[in-house]
Amino acid sequence: MTKDVIALTPRMPDPWAVLAGLLSGGPDKLVDTTGEGAVVQLCDAQGRPLVSVEAPLLVQVEGEAERLLGATPPPVPFWWTEARATTGVPGAERLAGTFAARLASLSGGTAWPPEAARSLAVVASDGVGVAPTPAAAQPAVDVLTGNVAVVIMDRPVVAMTAWLADAFRACAAAERGLQIVTPPGTTLSPAVMSVMPGWPSRWVVQDRQDGYYDGLSGAVLRWQEGMFATVVPADATEDDPRTPVAAAYRRAAETGERQLAVTYRTIHPADDRLVLGGSVETVWRELTGGPPGGWGTAEPANLPWSPGRLTDVAYARAPEPTWFVVVGSPDRPGIATVKVTRTKAGVEEDVTLAFGYGADEEVPLGALQRTAEVLATRHRLQSMLVQLRKARRDLLVPPRFEGPGVPLAFVLGAEEVRAMPDDRARSTPLSQPPVRLGPKARPAYYYPLPGDPSDLSGWADFERLVRHLKGE
Repeated sequence: MTKDVIALTPRMPDPWAVLAGLLSGGPDKLVDTTGEGAVVQLCDAQGRPLVSVEAPLLVQVEGEAERLLGATPPPVPFWWTEARATTGVPGAERLAGTFAARLASLSGGTAWPPEAARSLAVVASDGVGVAPTPAAAQPAVDVLTGNVAVVIMDRPVVAMTAWLADAFRACAAAERGLQIVTPPGTTLSPAVMSVMPGWPSRWVVQDRQDGYYDGLSGAVLRWQEGMFATVVPADATEDDPRTPVAAAYRRAAETGERQLAVTYRTIHPADDRLVLGGSVETVWRELTGGPPGGWGTAEPANLPWSPGRLTDVAYARAPEPTWFVVVGSPDRPGIATVKVTRTKAGVEEDVTLAFGYGADEEVPLGALQRTAEVLATRHRLQSMLVQLRKARRDLLVPPRFEGPGVPLAFVLGAEEVRAMPDDRARSTPLSQPPVRLGPKARPAYYYPLPGDPSDLSGWADFERLVRHLKGE
């Protein structure tokens, strides 16, 4: 299985420290670069990569190493340098470990995982070779077939790293699926789940009893026709596929932990005065009492919260869409993904946001209506859905059944209300009337829903409301 080894250092690794790390396989190993110079590779005699090293990243956000690695880093700011060993190559993992150990030793930091970076000695690697191109051409991809690219990750959290983001983009361009294979103890960052394409892409979890299963659906999988695919029983029919579900996926324990999930879209006029990220900060302040902790274009989120800098990045990438991740502080778990897109209507922000709460923590349900009103009156809200879920406080996604959320409220923005005929938005088929948000001349509407985590009937009410608003 491929190994990622990460050096966490208080000082930026200087060129001599990087060179000492790259000599971990001896002076006769070749060095190459890829990704426009952002990735350095330690190669075999044929020039194929044994270890790929990402450019050091300055992390200025508290809690990211703890959230993604379970590691104790130096005080922020610190430098995060990843080395990825090529799959199935004897000694490649030790090469990566020695690289990280040397980097940490010379730059005064630590390496993760500790057991992979214990030796500073040169690793004997004579005669070592790796898979031919194109499988080795993309540092994050371990197996490449005509159907999918397979990424094997052995880390506590599968995060939306720069490498994984590159793999998603490469697969989309090649019209392939991306399948991420992990051991059973791994969890998934919500940031990865938010961009995971549909079939044949999937999260594949190794399991002693059932072999492999889908971490999001529990379906038992087998490697067949060049990809991990669902096991089809002999007596399955089109109407009754009888898909077997892994026993490990069904082992869900009741912890009392919950998540408050908010999904919404805003549409802004495209002009030079536009500052993005204001709606995310509004939700954060209304529901937690403070701003987000940080943001980035990949995980770990490495930059302190700044709507201005976020806007600059989106502006520089326009008209191409831009994806961001926003995180909270260690004492209040929160994560959001933001997709900024330039359309004919203006500049759209699609936001998926969640906060985690323990069994003894109060969920701020009383602040939802006020949050919706601020979004509707100040941030050009188009629509919003709020849900409550029985799920982990740390917001990570386990390969276990957690159950769906239940809807607490739906919000329709002022422009959507104005475009709706027959005063339809002012009425509702539900028992509770809608609440007007904003001025009478330009109202938005907040529709309370009888959300109860133990009762899924709220979805039936939500569907009735949506049909009503569509005039069906």
